[in-house]
Amino acid sequence: MEDDAFDTALIGSAFRLAGERGWSHVSVAAAAREGGLDLARARLRFPGQIAVLIKFGRMADRAALVTAGAAGAGTGSVRDRLFELLMRRFDVLQEHRAGVEALLRSLPARPGLALLLGAATERSMGWMLEAAGGDSTGPLGLLRAKALTGVWLWAARAWMRDGSEDLSATMAALDAALSRAEQAARMCGRRMGTFAGPDAEPPSAAHTQPAHAEPEAAPPTASPPTQEEPHGPEPENPA
Repeated sequence: MEDDAFDTALIGSAFRLAGERGWSHVSVAAAAREGGLDLARARLRFPGQIAVLIKFGRMADRAALVTAGAAGAGTGSVRDRLFELLMRRFDVLQEHRAGVEALLRSLPARPGLALLLGAATERSMGWMLEAAGGDSTGPLGLLRAKALTGVWLWAARAWMRDGSEDLSATMAALDAALSRAEQAARMCGRRMGTFAGPDAEPPSAAHTQPAHAEPEAAPPTASPPTQEEPHGPEPENPA
């Protein structure tokens, strides 16, 4: 079994266990035993539970970035492409829904882990911005990444409540949050601009997601679910 396949199998096993027992009862060894995987190799590739979460976040990023490459970075507005990229990340979360829900429920009692995953999520959002053709560089780029992190977290709330097969409520929340974030950015003046940067063209009005009620309040700008290290040259980070 190649490394990528091994990692995917162990991560899937860990999230299945989390859905059954909760994250506090999940270990790398237990996940390896559950998945019939080699313990020594699991130890080498996953030093601990946090490594599972970091690699899961990178898996979600990779799925979105592959989508961006296949779709072509030049089609549609930055806002439209962000919508598609973030929904692809939600597709990955949906595949491991029970385990992701267990993880999110555990975070209030684990503030250190919540901070770590929050920082990783912000780095992931920097990658999503760049993949969509936006600008995540410099102080203003950092602000855009933080704003997109707020968008992601707001949509993640909707995802937690979304029982539909097509994630229509999640799509509606994400679309509304992106719109509000762009409006807030414009209110800050042209220096902030939109997700694409201060000189970007206005985003197109056309979207493919189904119409749905908007969230009741503006999206938060704080940070938790999904994982990794400083956003930079290659995707290293999603629940």
